Amino acid sequence: MSQDAAQLPLLPHRPRHVQSYPRFLWWALSESTNGSVAFYTWMVALTAVFLVGANAWAVQVADGMIVTNMTDHVSWGLYIANFTFMVGLAAGGVMMVIPAYLYHDKKMHDVVILGELVAIAAIVMCLMFVVADLGRPERFWHMIPGIGRFNWPMSMLTWDVLVLNGYLVINLHICGYLLYTRFLGRKPKAKWYVPFVMLSIFWAISIHTVTAFLYCGLGGRPFWNSALLAPRFLASAFVSGPAFIILAMRVVRIVMNLNFPIEPANTLIRIIRVAMCVNLLMLGSELFTLFYSGGGHAATGQYLLFGLHGHYGLVPWMWTSIVLNIAAAILFFMPAALERSSVRIAACVFCIVGIWIEKGMGLIIPGFIPSTLHEIVEYSPSLIEWKVTIGIWAFGLLILTLMFKITGAVYRNSPVDDSESDFA
Repeated sequence: MSQDAAQLPLLPHRPRHVQSYPRFLWWALSESTNGSVAFYTWMVALTAVFLVGANAWAVQVADGMIVTNMTDHVSWGLYIANFTFMVGLAAGGVMMVIPAYLYHDKKMHDVVILGELVAIAAIVMCLMFVVADLGRPERFWHMIPGIGRFNWPMSMLTWDVLVLNGYLVINLHICGYLLYTRFLGRKPKAKWYVPFVMLSIFWAISIHTVTAFLYCGLGGRPFWNSALLAPRFLASAFVSGPAFIILAMRVVRIVMNLNFPIEPANTLIRIIRVAMCVNLLMLGSELFTLFYSGGGHAATGQYLLFGLHGHYGLVPWMWTSIVLNIAAAILFFMPAALERSSVRIAACVFCIVGIWIEKGMGLIIPGFIPSTLHEIVEYSPSLIEWKVTIGIWAFGLLILTLMFKITGAVYRNSPVDDSESDFA
């Protein structure tokens, strides 16, 4: 660090000539790389796991997709399963924006930026999972509309690329602007961020809706050909997203000593209660349709829940998901869930894991089993796939940690009064 930068005070009260955006970036870089022994240990661990994943991905690129357990029969596996979950995690952040900006919840205003930071990290991981699944990363440029060779506008994948990258840019602008103005001790101008906040509400819904359309628009996959797929995606996103944010708020409060009010978390829990009931209702409706009326996707449902012709690969996954989701719903309806207790933490963990299985191993994989030729070719992720997946998760948590650390430093050192909050 240079001598001038070292003399830059941590408090944002400083002369106008040093109140420049490059100075803010340099200060943010300094804050994000300074911490306690526990912070360095955490970052080293995440970096090590990410490097293991990067090495596994390099092996995959060098040797080809043969090192994965994906085949011509099951061409989407663990990567797309995580991609689907991450899209929901990013969309779930809108459940903090709606109460804060549409219903003027002052308590939610104070912590809404945490949800937007989670959305940024989730979208970055989404894009990384797509690149990992491509097999030929040098062809990624084909996914850029106007540059690549997409069947625009008929290709739903093109729309998915647009909405995901657009949502990333919107959240980067909102978070960057609000943090910068608070760093300077100024109240942000509404015209520079409120329209983008309102746009992000509709955009968050679109990212998961378009992703659902990407699946249910494939006529050769009857398991996905359901009008309930998009509503189920949104309902599950409004469970897993707020649950992850509640856990993040708990960690930030403990580690960074930021005294968040309990009301925002309780608002998110009330949202989760409704969304989880809706999600379980739609799951029950799908199961009734599967096993009562039959149809082309009845065989997939039979394989998924009870096994088919001696194949039971996904049965443990799906029943684990159902049990965890029901257990989480019960815990969330307990009075202790509205307190800072172990019940709340257990409920959040249960529903996150349950929905991760439901939208991954319980949705993406069975869409290919049985195949269009009525063959049963089972799939289980290879070690390479697990390494790449865990590496991407580690990178996402690393980004999220750095963003939370910068945000915490800005808020601790901010001279802005609560009455003139960025989110007032």
